[in-house]
Amino acid sequence: MSTGVLSPADTARIQRTFAALRGRGVEPVFAGDRTEALRIVLGLIPPGAAVAHGSSMTLKEIGLVDYLERPDSPYRYLNAEWLAENDPERRARLRARLSAEADYFLGSVQAITEDGRVIGADGSGSRQAFYVFGPPRVIWVAGINKLVPTLEDGFRRLHEVAVPLEDARIRQSGGSGTRLNKIVIYEGERPGRISLVLVGEPLGF
Repeated sequence: MSTGVLSPADTARIQRTFAALRGRGVEPVFAGDRTEALRIVLGLIPPGAAVAHGSSMTLKEIGLVDYLERPDSPYRYLNAEWLAENDPERRARLRARLSAEADYFLGSVQAITEDGRVIGADGSGSRQAFYVFGPPRVIWVAGINKLVPTLEDGFRRLHEVAVPLEDARIRQSGGSGTRLNKIVIYEGERPGRISLVLVGEPLGF
């Protein structure tokens, strides 16, 4: 793991966190910046795979969503399939089915603790459902701003940073805001299912 872009203190924090994540069954990878993060994520997904993702500013910021939407993308992009359904009820059912059947489900999380626990939260649970169960492979991408010392710090970050920023983003785009309805603490996973790409710059909320 090369973290030359970071201070020695940040490098030590990441090394502690990565060791703890591996002990809990999550495979971490460090990316120096968003460009490297996109390269790493694409290298984790074989051509021809069926790919779905949850709502994520981080995935947009690294360029993954734009890549998946390209006509020459080597993947079956499942989000495009459910978004093409005009009936809201059928769209919701199709989204749930396709996301559960994806080979790879991608997204982000709100906090990663130095002892290897991860906090994910949603208003509807539409991301956490597939992080928890269903797709055989899950990839999280998170900026270094999501790294916190303890679980308590993670909850503070969730309530004081992540949710207010997401709420403001939705309202600025004409929506009615967001609510913090569902929180999942990831204590562990069977090895080989979840990968975490930690990026050495702030990304997302």
